[in-house]
Amino acid sequence: MSTQTTRRGFLGVAAGIAGMATAGAPPASARIEPTPWGIKLGVASYSLRKFSRPDAIKMIHAIQTPWASLKDMHMPFTYTPEQLKAAHAEYEAAGIKITSAGNTDMTKYKTIEEMRRPFEYAKNAGIPMLVCAPTHDNVKLMEACVKEYNIPCAIHNHGPEDKNFPTPQSVLEVVRGLDPRCGLCMDIGHSARAGVDILKAVADAGSRLLDVHVKDLRDIVPPKAQQVDVGDGDLPFPALFKQLKKMNYQGCVNLEYEIKADDPLPGMQRSFSYMRGVLAGLAA
Repeated sequence: MSTQTTRRGFLGVAAGIAGMATAGAPPASARIEPTPWGIKLGVASYSLRKFSRPDAIKMIHAIQTPWASLKDMHMPFTYTPEQLKAAHAEYEAAGIKITSAGNTDMTKYKTIEEMRRPFEYAKNAGIPMLVCAPTHDNVKLMEACVKEYNIPCAIHNHGPEDKNFPTPQSVLEVVRGLDPRCGLCMDIGHSARAGVDILKAVADAGSRLLDVHVKDLRDIVPPKAQQVDVGDGDLPFPALFKQLKKMNYQGCVNLEYEIKADDPLPGMQRSFSYMRGVLAGLAA
């Protein structure tokens, strides 16, 4: 039996268990739990990068999650404070909670004035956290702004190609000497491509794990790594969710779906169905 069949089979078993537990209840489509097994499953809006804000909102609704981490094409950096407030109100009216913004490129910022730009953006937009990519040279400027604005920053690791923070460990080595509001946004796909044991990395991060980006990979070792719908690859999602639950992780688990950019919704829905099925099985 293939790995993919086994993993998708887990979804079927989980859904069956959940169905027996809720026999006679309304259809599942009307009763999607926003935090299955206490885990917040959200969307990184980069997944919807080819689409306008109104269309992205419709697609997030179709996925049936209230949580979103916004990329700037869905709330542009160039907006005035008034435009940012109005855009935030659109998400609120649609029942979508903005949990963070990013990934925000901070690599070119050399002064505190430059570093304040994304923090002013987040403040005016009502965004509670920045997912970001600073450098080792300016990370203290980032920390100063975290303290000034009381807006946490989660440094995103980007795998073998990232000269600054390729792995979760490379982020943790830096942030553990900084303000507690400076932490890690762990991308499990990029981490796996860098040869990281993602379960150990999550455990090691502890309270510094502020955000998680998920995707699934088949043939993990570069250059063969291929992103696929969650559940069709080789990453250990049941064990990942168990570890997050064990450490009482309070952040979001955001699907960052980087494939099929012109038509991402079917694959995103399929990925959410798998993750919800895994969580239903674990909860049962």
